[in-house]
Amino acid sequence: MRLVVVGCSGSGKTTMARALARALDLPHVELDALNWEPGWRALTEEDPAAFFARVAAAAEGERWVMDGNYTKTRDAHWSRATAIIWMDTPRGRVMRQVVWRSLTRAIGKRELWAGTGNKELFRKWLDKEHPIRWAWDTWAMVRARYEDWFANGVYEGRPVYRVTTVRDAKRLVARLAVEQALPKPVSSTIL
Repeated sequence: MRLVVVGCSGSGKTTMARALARALDLPHVELDALNWEPGWRALTEEDPAAFFARVAAAAEGERWVMDGNYTKTRDAHWSRATAIIWMDTPRGRVMRQVVWRSLTRAIGKRELWAGTGNKELFRKWLDKEHPIRWAWDTWAMVRARYEDWFANGVYEGRPVYRVTTVRDAKRLVARLAVEQALPKPVSSTIL
């Protein structure tokens, strides 16, 4: 099973991916961890080819769940996914989640991705690229893009699961855990 979890900033992508990874015993790959270098240097801007290579290398495995909204690397990981989970969380919930996440990170002063030294800083909250502002500014655009791509519940032959509530998320995790536990059909060929 190879799952991609997408949605706007603050939609619950990483939380969902972690829940799936635990329930399905899958390695979890957070694309932000592959992108961000020490000093808040973004590979997507400084070395897009290196970022694409990191994503492609992470996607080589047969079992994983990846979360992130890096659509420029779709060919590296979406092409290998067996399903896509779209966190289509309402804007009000997104804003509550992203503000709470930023607040707890800033107060806790913990490193966001191992080895980067990058931490949430209150003084950056009004920056255009800060997740709070980014979530507000891009929510409608991201939602419209995914609504267009996933209109039929399928993307390039892969199922798309649309998650709009915490209840939806819990149900999907449970459903996929049950599906994974079911015996696989044995194919037989007649000679």
